[in-house]
Amino acid sequence: MTDAATPWSGYAPAAAWDEAMEVDGQIREPYARVYDEIGRMSGDDLRSRAEALASTYLAQGVTFDHAGEERPFPLDIVPRVIGSDEWDIISPGVAQRVRTLEAFLADVYGSQRCVTDGVVPRKLIATSQYFYRAVAGVEPANGVRVHVSGIDLVRDQHGIWRVLEDNVRVPSGVSYVLSNRRAMSQMFPELFGAMGIRPVLEYSRRLRSALAKSAPEGVHDPTIVLLTPGVYNSAYYEHSLLARTMGVELVEGRDLETVNGHVFMRTTGGRRRVDVIYRRVDDDFLDPVKFRSDSALGAPGLIYAARMGNVTIANAVGNGVADDKLIYTYMPDLTRYYLGEDPILPNVDTWRLEEPEAREEVLDRLDELVVKPVDGAGGKGVLIGPKASKTELDEARKHIQKDPRGWIAQPVVQLSTVPTLTEDGLQPRHVDLRPFAINDGEEQWVLPGGLTRVALERGQLIVNSSQGGGSKDTWVLGGVRQRRKVPTPEESLVELAGMASVPQSAHPEDMVAGQQQQQQQQQRLNDGSECPPC
Repeated sequence: MTDAATPWSGYAPAAAWDEAMEVDGQIREPYARVYDEIGRMSGDDLRSRAEALASTYLAQGVTFDHAGEERPFPLDIVPRVIGSDEWDIISPGVAQRVRTLEAFLADVYGSQRCVTDGVVPRKLIATSQYFYRAVAGVEPANGVRVHVSGIDLVRDQHGIWRVLEDNVRVPSGVSYVLSNRRAMSQMFPELFGAMGIRPVLEYSRRLRSALAKSAPEGVHDPTIVLLTPGVYNSAYYEHSLLARTMGVELVEGRDLETVNGHVFMRTTGGRRRVDVIYRRVDDDFLDPVKFRSDSALGAPGLIYAARMGNVTIANAVGNGVADDKLIYTYMPDLTRYYLGEDPILPNVDTWRLEEPEAREEVLDRLDELVVKPVDGAGGKGVLIGPKASKTELDEARKHIQKDPRGWIAQPVVQLSTVPTLTEDGLQPRHVDLRPFAINDGEEQWVLPGGLTRVALERGQLIVNSSQGGGSKDTWVLGGVRQRRKVPTPEESLVELAGMASVPQSAHPEDMVAGQQQQQQQQQRLNDGSECPPC
């Protein structure tokens, strides 16, 4: 793209639904101001802004390690814009999904009436690798198990929003939402203010409030900590940012101890009782007494303390059974069963491969479908039939026939596209959306926008950062318009929290070169620990 060319020269929608442009070249209303603003720039000007954006991320430490080279985490310069009418579907749809997941988890670890009433097969729950009998009967203080959720959405070729999967264990990626917004508001201050974009920087305040409400009964001024696997964890940047902006202590397992069913934090002034643990450590590594005995990432006795009602663990241990992609197929029925409502956001059509007829049909059409492991994450193990080789298809058949319960199949969804800056100028690239919701027991608050992940390669349908994807700032229209950009108190808090002061070793993807020995040592205990927004 040269200086003489406009950034929009040659832009044309692909076969998928393009969120910015109609097939006849007309710009959709939510993108009108963005289109005009970028259209007034030269190609070189847009690129210079993109380079400045990347430099900002590098300075802040929002980087990842690629083949031993430290690179900025890819943030595309063109925002994704969602109209207020669309958000009025997405937000209540996500909130409804969270209420259903809450009801299901309470039931699964309680009376299991959904099994008794024949809504979900007992075998399905019993064979889920994320169903933990060790926490059956543990009642959260305010009835909340899903304090934070990340519900992945896609927009299909007809423009319909659909739920792709649920994330209610330790959903990650919100730090990119906050960092993206901070950076983009500096790149386009006038445009940002004129469009009335809904703010996102109240997330940390909302999360802290929800965690405080989940404290054990009788605790009025709870001590809240954020439990991280440590500085070498791939999502440590996020852990550090959230702890700073919430004003809570960032601790590791070695900082905690349990005494007589209570949890304490070691401090320079002595032991201090802990009431709420916002944990970013996976279940298997949380308590070596109940789970992996070789884990040093958690602390012995945490589950016992939670069972005694002396500490709240957020999100609750055992939530992963709701993330099982086979449970996903029952979510429409579970929504009607628990809430008496039809789902606002539909699922993607899905085959359960443990059912003989479905398995036979899928094996006959394997080259047309997408096959996923039910416990997979980050796009790993996903087979896209139309792009797979004969060898890959044959291997997939063997895996399905050997373990049909371990797989689901879906049609190829042509994810919607959004203008993205590439070497050839602005081109359509596929995206998904992860809205984050916070549940305080009274309200399910959905962060306006969420994390848009973008596949940077032409035609790529896997958008996960672990598979080479990037991100976009997601602008939801309908906020208060400002004549000039004035930092809000929340923005000032984020500034003071020192996004740019996060240690350079704290990367959201992998570890920097030169830390290999420490990384390998940590990895032995961290194989199942939290990944970035995969």
